Amino acid sequence: MKGRTYDWSLILLSVLIAVFGAIIGMQIITSLGVTPNTSIIGAMVAMLIARIPAQLFYRYRKLETQNLVQTTISSATFGAANSLLIPIGIPYVMGLPELVIPMLIGASFALIIDALILYKVFDSKLFGANEAWPSGVATAEALRAGDQGGSKAKFLGIGIAGGLAGSAAGIPMSALGVAFIGNIWALTMFGIGLLINGYSIPWFNIDINAYYIPHGMMIGAGLVALFQFISVIVKGRRKSAPNEPKDEAAHTYTRTETDVAKGFGYGFLAYVFGAMLVAFLAGLYSDLSVGFLILFIVYAAFATLISEMIVGVAAMHSGWFPAFAVTLIVLLIGIMIGFPPVALALLTGYTAATGPAFADFGFDLKTGFIIRGRTDWKQELHGRRLQLKAGMIGLVVAIFMVLFFHEMYFSQGLFPPVNHVFAATITDGIVGETGKYLLIWAIPGALIQFIGGAKRQLGIMLATGLLVMNPWAGWAVLVGITARVILLKWKGKEAESAMFTTAAGFIAGDALYSFFSSVFKAR
Repeated sequence: MKGRTYDWSLILLSVLIAVFGAIIGMQIITSLGVTPNTSIIGAMVAMLIARIPAQLFYRYRKLETQNLVQTTISSATFGAANSLLIPIGIPYVMGLPELVIPMLIGASFALIIDALILYKVFDSKLFGANEAWPSGVATAEALRAGDQGGSKAKFLGIGIAGGLAGSAAGIPMSALGVAFIGNIWALTMFGIGLLINGYSIPWFNIDINAYYIPHGMMIGAGLVALFQFISVIVKGRRKSAPNEPKDEAAHTYTRTETDVAKGFGYGFLAYVFGAMLVAFLAGLYSDLSVGFLILFIVYAAFATLISEMIVGVAAMHSGWFPAFAVTLIVLLIGIMIGFPPVALALLTGYTAATGPAFADFGFDLKTGFIIRGRTDWKQELHGRRLQLKAGMIGLVVAIFMVLFFHEMYFSQGLFPPVNHVFAATITDGIVGETGKYLLIWAIPGALIQFIGGAKRQLGIMLATGLLVMNPWAGWAVLVGITARVILLKWKGKEAESAMFTTAAGFIAGDALYSFFSSVFKAR
């Protein structure tokens, strides 16, 4: 991996594939409101390139290089769609097109910081490389099966076929696959939350969203999670010296609590600077008093940091990241604080820019961690640095693609659907007893998160399920967990490898079906 890993030929291909990824992201987010997982697509493209019989493409036979290609396209897709087009669409929909460029500058800054923080804290006790990161596992298994063949390819192929067939039949196969990979406690709470959200009205005639139950529980769980994160950092720094890898449950962490403290500490300062930049470029200093301006800057920075933590934890355990829901919570609190509409639009966009890139880059680094063999931690850090370069190429290309082509979409009335939700919430404000409901339901969310602890993240995962309307995914998760427990009791550890690879195939097949069906619907 060392030496001339990044020469001009690889950089050029990375830029081209990033352009492709950004186009996919912008097209589908504006037409369907979702962003497909292009990591699998990137892996397939890299494997196809590796088969081209020319010396220029020999390097792509290495799994590490294929990992770099898929990291680039994945970063570009999520960066362009979720982290840039959604934020700048909010002021445009509100009739404030003059704020698009200031918002794009602020969102671009936040996006880059988001990825850098994940790079700094990945494979720490809080965001361990040994955790599930399901989409990353699926991509790694696809790459390895393409390289090794044999039984691994057979089980992956069975999984992909099952994923495609199940998805075509309307079964959320990614949820079933995740159940075989992730933390059982966390996923059980996630599945319960999905079922409660899906059946609260038909079974109990209660609309949990009308009482802001999911939002309140996420606020309570998120606040407790923040203190749990801080506690882990403080305890870890007391127990051992910095810059030494730590071993816990047979896993050697490559990031220390000092790294995490620096990552989130410097990240928070960077977010403060970014919020100041957005406020200055948008002219908020003329609309807000000095006290309110300072409050806006501090709250925006704090909200972006909390957003990426919550989204990152949810993605790490389940593969889902409730970025829209967390951003809506930040907006609701901003309304209760009393920020005016322009400040709320900027706050919402700035917060929306963080989280998706954090989670997506975590998946990519998990893929690289598996590909590199989980042994030499110095080689692991080197490979991770190369992935950071690949991801940054994707993000920079995404920034320029959105800069040059956003007007083409907006002028045709093509916006991410969530933009209208955010704009309507800002315009209409909070009515009724919303604040009371948020406070009431924050209490059980906090208690569940506290009982589960920092490792299991029960409160955040339950709230994540409550925020997602997909009851079939809830059944799939709980059925998958039950099958997993039975198989392990019946066959023991020997069943784990085949089960793991097949589950990765379920996720890959679901991602492929989702991607191509989205492309055809968008046409």
